[in-house]
Amino acid sequence: MITVRNLTIFPNKKEKKPLLCNLNFSVSEEECFGIIGPSGCGKSTLLRALCSLHPYWKGNIALGCQRHQIQMVFQDPLASLHPRHTVYEILREPLIIQKIPYNENTFASAMDEVSLSTELLFRYPHQLSGGQRQRVSITRSLLLEPKILLLDECTSALDASVQKDILLLLKRLQKEKKMACLLVSHHPPVVHFMCPRFFDLASLT
Repeated sequence: MITVRNLTIFPNKKEKKPLLCNLNFSVSEEECFGIIGPSGCGKSTLLRALCSLHPYWKGNIALGCQRHQIQMVFQDPLASLHPRHTVYEILREPLIIQKIPYNENTFASAMDEVSLSTELLFRYPHQLSGGQRQRVSITRSLLLEPKILLLDECTSALDASVQKDILLLLKRLQKEKKMACLLVSHHPPVVHFMCPRFFDLASLT
């Protein structure tokens, strides 16, 4: 589902010193694959390159699906959710953009999948807990039925007890939805829990 060969990523257009150099890995259908590395080594930039949000790279990236079938769950849910939109508006927006039909049952079912009450649909992000916000972020990604889900340090901003709940949720959804997942983290236990296979960026140095 994801094949990366000889990938070198630069921080910006002008910088000649790469963040990551000669990276090679592949992710199969329905597999959860991990990338481990310290903060600031380029893990998030790698995910942004995979979903066409970061253009400064050379090498080869091959993806087994269309662009809208790749979704990302970001590290900080409060920063990734529009502060002036309700949960309902946040969930509805990607469906409108992709012209996907929906009704009220669409959102009720989606909220139930991640164990959130439909009463939260008309609340704003700042009115939710950190775990609830991350579940909303996951719900928004899943509504587009992705083939590939990119997980960018998606539990590092949460308390330890909430982290466990979110990881268990992601593990269940990944199997149920039969998605390929690429998870990046600086925390090895998170990667070991989620991913049968992983790549340590320390091996590139």
